Amino acid sequence: MLLTVKTKLITNHDQKTSLLKTMERFNEACNLISVFAYKKKKFGKIALQKEIYYEIREKYGLSSQMVVRALGKVAESYKVDKKVLHEFNLHGSIVYDQRILAIKRPDLISILTLDGRIEVGIKYGEYRQLDYNRVRGQADLIYKDGTFYLMIVVELPDAEPIDPNGIIGVDFGIVNLAVSSDGKVYSGDKCTKVRQRYSKIKAILQHVGTYSAKKHLIKISGRERRFKKDTNHCISKEIVQTAKDTNCSIALEDLSGIRQRTTVRKAEREKHEKWAFFELRNFIEYKAKLLGVSVDLVDPRNTSRQCSVCGYTNKKNRKTQETFACLECGHTENADFNASKNIMLRAAVNRLMVFCLGN
Repeated sequence: MLLTVKTKLITNHDQKTSLLKTMERFNEACNLISVFAYKKKKFGKIALQKEIYYEIREKYGLSSQMVVRALGKVAESYKVDKKVLHEFNLHGSIVYDQRILAIKRPDLISILTLDGRIEVGIKYGEYRQLDYNRVRGQADLIYKDGTFYLMIVVELPDAEPIDPNGIIGVDFGIVNLAVSSDGKVYSGDKCTKVRQRYSKIKAILQHVGTYSAKKHLIKISGRERRFKKDTNHCISKEIVQTAKDTNCSIALEDLSGIRQRTTVRKAEREKHEKWAFFELRNFIEYKAKLLGVSVDLVDPRNTSRQCSVCGYTNKKNRKTQETFACLECGHTENADFNASKNIMLRAAVNRLMVFCLGN
């Protein structure tokens, strides 16, 4: 499995100046290449390299490999849209490869700049040491809020798949971010309060509209995203670890395109749009793969309206957001817990069908 590790560069004043100068020069070169590509209607990396490689080297003083990376960055951008001229921010990312970047130790890298190679310390929040023998392909140098970060792609071995003897169904929601069929509830109360607090602050800042207010608005948005991401990391880690400890697989609803398929009232729209179910699902899937836990996706239709005891499905079974009461057999319980058991049962049926077809 390929994962991206975000590492913070520990730079002194001279190193930061050198990296910043290199980044600006690199993106200046990208802009010149982009203008040339757009005018000549030549968007392939090889074609551009034949036409403009030596001009870029001479004009901007970049190394040969940095020119190649700049050509590649421009060519990649035009794969998406060739109808408009692409402009690159001077503090846009630089794509480094193993020719111009080397990891010397888990806490030290050697990176090429306009002033030659410099050795810079790195810091990251992963619980395991960075194994530089597993670094694969390219790494992106980014500059954010006055700090340089390196996004390093590493290859981690998949764990030996476990042979599950049970299934944990997980229902995603807004009031409860996740509810598992083993009875664990991950409440969304804290996330809702944080969202409401940030929304109130952002509304005030947007109304003010000054330069400092806009800067503070960006900072607030970043804090909210980090909080949401950390919450999803914690939930996914606990769900996957529980599955591993109990020798179970995990079943999730396949919610692809849920925003396009559902409509909500205007008052609930902000909650709906900020529901990070896809991020949570991705976190569960990659953490499960690392621990050898399998993840099954099931059809989400009527999981909240179907009785997990008798199977009767009716919209009126869902009395409230919290309460499920079957009109057929009288079974009552928490609506999200009922949905998580339906997800578990559908995954079990799918596994049984696969087994029967295979035999």
